[in-house]
Amino acid sequence: MTPTIDDSMPSRISPDCPQETRDILYHAWGHDTSELKKLLHVRGKASAQDPKTGETPLHAAIRACGPAGPDSNNVEEGEDGCVEEAKEVLQELFLSGAIWNDVDSNNETPGCVAHRLGRRALYNMCVDAGVRAELLFGLMDGYEELSSGSDGEEEGVVEEGTSAEQNAKEADTVAMDTSEDQLSAQPARFVPADADEKNVTSDEYLQSALTYDSSKLVDSHLNGVMMSWETDIMRQSVAALLPDSKPGKRILNIGFGMGIIDGMFADTRPSRHHIIEAHPSVLEHVSNPDSKFGPTWEKSGPEEGAYKIWAGKWQEVVPKLLEQGEVYDAIYFDTFGEDYAQLKMFFTEYIPGLMDQEGRFSFFNGLGADRQVCYDVYTSVVEMHGADAGLDIEWQERAVDMAALAEDGKGEWEGVRRRYWTLNSCPCVLSWDNG
Repeated sequence: MTPTIDDSMPSRISPDCPQETRDILYHAWGHDTSELKKLLHVRGKASAQDPKTGETPLHAAIRACGPAGPDSNNVEEGEDGCVEEAKEVLQELFLSGAIWNDVDSNNETPGCVAHRLGRRALYNMCVDAGVRAELLFGLMDGYEELSSGSDGEEEGVVEEGTSAEQNAKEADTVAMDTSEDQLSAQPARFVPADADEKNVTSDEYLQSALTYDSSKLVDSHLNGVMMSWETDIMRQSVAALLPDSKPGKRILNIGFGMGIIDGMFADTRPSRHHIIEAHPSVLEHVSNPDSKFGPTWEKSGPEEGAYKIWAGKWQEVVPKLLEQGEVYDAIYFDTFGEDYAQLKMFFTEYIPGLMDQEGRFSFFNGLGADRQVCYDVYTSVVEMHGADAGLDIEWQERAVDMAALAEDGKGEWEGVRRRYWTLNSCPCVLSWDNG
């Protein structure tokens, strides 16, 4: 059961809060833009935090509006005077460099608070700020991780993201100010005591020991690399990639894991089925004589090399496939421990050469999937980058059954260090038509 959060001012602005920070938080809470502006002339003040609660001016301005009323879906939020005042404050804070994804002692970003309170207009402002910041980081060739106050690596690519995530041809002054302040201020930000932060790099992952059981694949830190609950998401991905279900398709999958999606691909009787896998433990598991994708499977292809597992990092294997003139009708991408920059490089630099003109590409979209606001930021950024790469993008919204996914350490998460998915629904199936 989710604990009740006390959103009152006395609980969020502690007695130990320095007076200078207290004044900023009070003016933000009171939506007093004119007085607040006088306090934001010093760099970093727009993201000042209460040392005990982690409250920032963004949190305060949003929290002061309270929960949206029961009829909020039927009324334009702009009619709410409190929200209109808060929007003005948020705009001023973002212009002054406020960090959009700072977390408080409840492990909530300002966007999380807005989402929980049902304040959609304020939530959208946080998402927009995140998109601007991440796009600018991309232009600066320094993707900043979408901090969610937790591990930072999500299943799939990071994608799932993990570490760092997002041309801003549209990068405006707001984005520039926000990003510059993030670069200077982020390292010293408030982190909840139970954040349990531990990013796993690709190299660390490839050197770790993996453990298989009937429902999951975990690394030596008990991070969920792949889990059986993802099966339905992958089934929907296959349906999106191969809508006509005709045999004889050419398929490439990057990241074998538990072999869930490859089993589904195999059932469609492809003419070519190539798999790229880098982890030694997975390769050993697959080479077992009893494996469905072992040597016997490779020999069962319609011709030599038609069915094949390529051992190594995709960054090393894919150029070889291009040299050999391999072209695919369906491509799926699901790696672990890589940042968003790697996914972006794949679909912008390699998809055009690998994919048939009528082909489709999809990936396990776990980018920021432990926090709705980060997920929405990533979705927007991927959409923009995909469009820049000349891909037609179609998000397919799907519900995720959270009955066994709702609590850390319980249900599907038993034996896993942390949840990498907390969302009830998501555009988790992404089809990109290269036509």
